[in-house]
Amino acid sequence: MSEIAGELARVKGAFAQPTLTLLHQRQAPVVITIFRAAFGRNNRPIPTARLHTQVEEHLAGIRAAGETDLPTGTGRDICQRWMRGQWLVRSLDEQGHEVYTLTSHAQQALELVKNLSRDRATLSEHRIATILGTVRRFNSEANPDRTSRVSILNEEIARLRAERDRLVDGAEMVGATEDYMHEGFTELLSLISALPSDFARVEERFGAIRGEILAAFRAEDRPAGEVIDAYLARADALMTATHEGRAFEGAFALLRDDAMVTQLRDDLTALLEHPLSDRLLSDADRAELRGTVSLVREGLDRVLSQRSRVTATLKEYIVSHDAVRDRELEQTLRQVESELMTWMATTGPRAVHAVPLLPARASVEHLRERFHDPADDVLPERIRPADPADAPPVSLDELIAHGGPQLDALRQRLDATRTDLAPAQSLGELFDSLEPSLRRPVEIFGLLHLAADLAREDGVRTPSDEPTESYVAVRHDGSRRIFAVPRVALPDPDLDPQQQEARA
Repeated sequence: MSEIAGELARVKGAFAQPTLTLLHQRQAPVVITIFRAAFGRNNRPIPTARLHTQVEEHLAGIRAAGETDLPTGTGRDICQRWMRGQWLVRSLDEQGHEVYTLTSHAQQALELVKNLSRDRATLSEHRIATILGTVRRFNSEANPDRTSRVSILNEEIARLRAERDRLVDGAEMVGATEDYMHEGFTELLSLISALPSDFARVEERFGAIRGEILAAFRAEDRPAGEVIDAYLARADALMTATHEGRAFEGAFALLRDDAMVTQLRDDLTALLEHPLSDRLLSDADRAELRGTVSLVREGLDRVLSQRSRVTATLKEYIVSHDAVRDRELEQTLRQVESELMTWMATTGPRAVHAVPLLPARASVEHLRERFHDPADDVLPERIRPADPADAPPVSLDELIAHGGPQLDALRQRLDATRTDLAPAQSLGELFDSLEPSLRRPVEIFGLLHLAADLAREDGVRTPSDEPTESYVAVRHDGSRRIFAVPRVALPDPDLDPQQQEARA
């Protein structure tokens, strides 16, 4: 095969990837828009029924805007087509509910469109300096010559010492130009936007390994001891046997350092507080940078969960392995399971196969009977309508002041403080920061109710007997009253559980 023919084959293979098939189709702008609106930048799993409804609502909104070239069918049918295109994947979450997530191919397409929608970066001093610094650092860590590596480190130490001495002596600080800051923010956003697809690729690799292990166990015909030894060795080397596993292991070792994560968070905060950041960054870009640490932790959690499923699969089959597996019944059951998986792989989602497992009808000799009692149907005494003129006049503000907790407003404040750079440490601290209209005594019950919901979703600590904290409530007439309420700690999503306990 000639060189140009080989290059053509490689290009055709690239165009056959689901990423380019998604971007190459006629309705790609509509599909990408729906993916971005539904899944956002974190690719959080969405329940199947909810995504079906969201797809139909988004299509209705796009149709109302004048777009005519839209996918046809119900939300369920459209999602099924997207699954066949390898842009969506359906799986079970930890509670056993079916959820949709974007594949790494779809996330790569979203990342490409997002980069194209930004201002294209041009050749600049910042970009050249970034390349030179990366090459220099790479060489200092990979150079096999001890003398060369020491020389590079000595030069870097001398440069940093000279800069430090210059600043200590009171020399003029050279500020970053607007073009330099713009280039830096653009490259930083590009690197961060690539993280979700990278994590999804590792997660999909673990899912493929799990399928390979299941298939190997079903076809296993070796002695039990040999099977256990082989798969235990594979479990030990699971993270180092593949390129994706080795890459994730290195990233995990780097990011599980709490000091480094704290440094990353402080550096991002300093960049967002830079005087030029308000003019260069949009609200969406600021939110993306502010949520970098949470994005990394969520990606790590999803990959670790998929790795735990692989380990659980190994454990389940090893523990349930029977020494008398060569018996006729066990062999027959394994063949049935293998054929069932083959049938499921070649049939559609609506395919059925009638298998009689229960008798056709159940016979009941006697049913308990209860005779009708007319006394049960006596109507209650008729209510006499009251005269509307007797009702005292009352305004809407008075009704709200005497009513129950304002859950919508409290939920917005609770969500806002949890995404803030300096979140409140407890529910009492959040309550003290609210305006008087949201600090009525009844609002305390509303906050505790919302905290109970968060305890089931995000792990917020529920109230205990002690310690307590004071809530200074303001009644509708302006009087104040202090309540002692069990302390409820609000977790910082950027801290690990051990730091949460120390902070509480």
